[in-house]
Amino acid sequence: MTREPKRRDADSGLSKADAKRALDAFVTVTANALVIGDTVTLGEFGTFSISKRSARTGRNPQTGKEIKIAGKNEVKFKAGAELSKSVN
Repeated sequence: MTREPKRRDADSGLSKADAKRALDAFVTVTANALVIGDTVTLGEFGTFSISKRSARTGRNPQTGKEIKIAGKNEVKFKAGAELSKSVN
């Protein structure tokens, strides 16, 4: 038995403007928490965290010349069990 996906435009009870404000607030709060080194867990949805990537040497594909690539912080997301379950 195949499960029908929910419509993307299902009514959440929010106007587009309210949904945008809510998403903007979530992104701001999450980014601020990650900058200070916290992880952000949203119940069954998943967890956002920071992973440090070391500096490394790369190669320019056009010239073959070695280049230095600076280290950086990357945002990682690990889906929660419920989210993973709902898409499989």
